[in-house]
Amino acid sequence: MVRVLETSQVAQITGAGTANRTDERFGIHATDLGILWDAGDGRVLVLFGDTYGQGWGGDGAGPPEADWRCNVLAHSSERDLRHGLVLDGVVARADGLAAQVLASADRRDEVTIIPNAGIAVDGKQYVQYMSVRAWGPPGQWHTNYAGIAVSADGGATWEQPRRARWINRAEGDHPFQIGAFARDEQHVYLFGTTNGRFGPAYLARVDPASVLEPAAYRYWTGDGWGRDEFAAAPVLPGPVGELSVEYSVHFGCWLALHLDEHRAAIVLRTADRLEGPWSDGQVVVSGQDRPALYGGYLHPWALDGDEIYYLISQWGPYNVFLMRTRLQQ
Repeated sequence: MVRVLETSQVAQITGAGTANRTDERFGIHATDLGILWDAGDGRVLVLFGDTYGQGWGGDGAGPPEADWRCNVLAHSSERDLRHGLVLDGVVARADGLAAQVLASADRRDEVTIIPNAGIAVDGKQYVQYMSVRAWGPPGQWHTNYAGIAVSADGGATWEQPRRARWINRAEGDHPFQIGAFARDEQHVYLFGTTNGRFGPAYLARVDPASVLEPAAYRYWTGDGWGRDEFAAAPVLPGPVGELSVEYSVHFGCWLALHLDEHRAAIVLRTADRLEGPWSDGQVVVSGQDRPALYGGYLHPWALDGDEIYYLISQWGPYNVFLMRTRLQQ
């Protein structure tokens, strides 16, 4: 069993006064998430959520007129994370500041496009995202659909094919609205949850050549792989929010990091197989120490030792922090 020993903050990654100077360099005064994945070209891509520039209010998200972008994409080649995560650059617009990379739909019932996960497959970049219809009470919202976007030029430009969507139902119970990717030698895996942070996580898999084809996905039912996403069986008990899954070479098992809203904490689970069984969640960062925390995205280049590095967000500062946790088997 892998045990959590101690956690510390390495550095604040975004915002004013940081080593990255994201406010001055990229017009990123405030942002969240920081989804990490290996681009396969010597870079780690770092995808942020709702982002604000000059005129940001200083507490939480908004206002929209403060150069709001639904998402922005940075990249890093830094491998020594002991002092922070260096952001080398961003996908930029004409003025040199960070551009929105995933487009919002031209529809009245969409308030934002939020990215959830990214993965590189055979030279292309894929991002799982959700179209948010309406925000509800804390930790709850309703989506129009989940989709997968693709980039063939290293993340510079993106397509969001209409066919690559999982439409939510009026009941808001579609099990693959918020996703997390994983990969083994044969398949690309997609974990999913319903909209919000309180449901369990489900699991699907697909041939790497068919990531954009929902009909090609097969869903874990508890005793096999079926075609019906609504027949999927939970593999991680809820509440699961902002899930990130990677394989640890050092420990020889899968690691899952996610927000547990009931415990107000980011927790770590482990498993020998993606289908589970997964261990109980051990707290790595507590909301008692960091109020209104969320996120928890594992750095893919920090999985070959007894320390993991990952990004978390806090609502009040509305910025992203690099954390380090030491583990023991």
